[in-house]
Amino acid sequence: MSSVLRILSSRTLHLFQTMWYPLDIVFGSIFKALRSRTLHASDSKACDTSCPQTSAIDGCNEQTDTMSHVEIIEVPRYYPLGVSEIIGRGGECFIGAIDEFTVLKYPCIPGNCESIQIEAQLLEVLGSHPRIIALKGRTENGLILQRASNGCLNDCLTSQSFIDLDRRLLWCKQAAEAVSYIHGKRVIHCDINLRNLLLDGNLDILLADFQGMLKSADDNTLLDGLSRECSKSYQPRVHGDYACVATDLFALGSAIYFVMTGHEVFPELDSLEDDEEILSRFRNGLFPNDNHPCPQITEKCWKQQYRQAAEVVSDLCLIQVT
Repeated sequence: MSSVLRILSSRTLHLFQTMWYPLDIVFGSIFKALRSRTLHASDSKACDTSCPQTSAIDGCNEQTDTMSHVEIIEVPRYYPLGVSEIIGRGGECFIGAIDEFTVLKYPCIPGNCESIQIEAQLLEVLGSHPRIIALKGRTENGLILQRASNGCLNDCLTSQSFIDLDRRLLWCKQAAEAVSYIHGKRVIHCDINLRNLLLDGNLDILLADFQGMLKSADDNTLLDGLSRECSKSYQPRVHGDYACVATDLFALGSAIYFVMTGHEVFPELDSLEDDEEILSRFRNGLFPNDNHPCPQITEKCWKQQYRQAAEVVSDLCLIQVT
């Protein structure tokens, strides 16, 4: 889901989409029209929400007669005390640099703090772990977080012409370790992808953007930040708003595939325009069969043959040894 759409819809359309995602035949065209209209408006005004050097307006206000019922909200950038520049976006939040070790994550719309509060609670449940982004404190504006000095894994993989196999396997194992740890705390991430896998100063993985779920021992949902996977990481299920260990492991399989091949699953398909086709392939077991070092692992993730992420870690360790 594009960041512009998430600002436009606040949380209402996001909840509606995730609840009804499996009924894509009925509702797919509605959401695709909304997405394409929003993206077109963004492109026509050269808006780039991820780069601090671009326009001070992140939301574009172009409207058409066919979408006259949609309210477009302009979101100007702002800089709370201590923030020197905006270095990125995370969900409905800006990521502002404080210093070389610390960032402030704060809502794009001042006062829209629900997702921030849930993320803080999830991070407090998780506590300190070398594979999890560190919560350093809270302010009235947002969350003070560890700064991942080498950006996200997605950007690293797409910008580097060569990354050796050992490094790729290490990243996969570290990602699986992070997922194993959070599941042990009954936290479901709900949006595991390479943009949420960050790299610290040593190029080690940090799992970030915790706006998923906290579960009770009997699988009741205690907290829900309403985050869900994009189509290329989404496990088909009856209820689109449901999430569990298996849905995270499915997304982990897509992440491992990306790391090992250097591209997303079904690179010929667009995650927005072709979401129905992607869902159909996953539902019918038509998974990618590219030749890479971890095909059995990705397939087992997609086919729900792992019970827990620790088993993924063990299988990756065996490949590392050989």
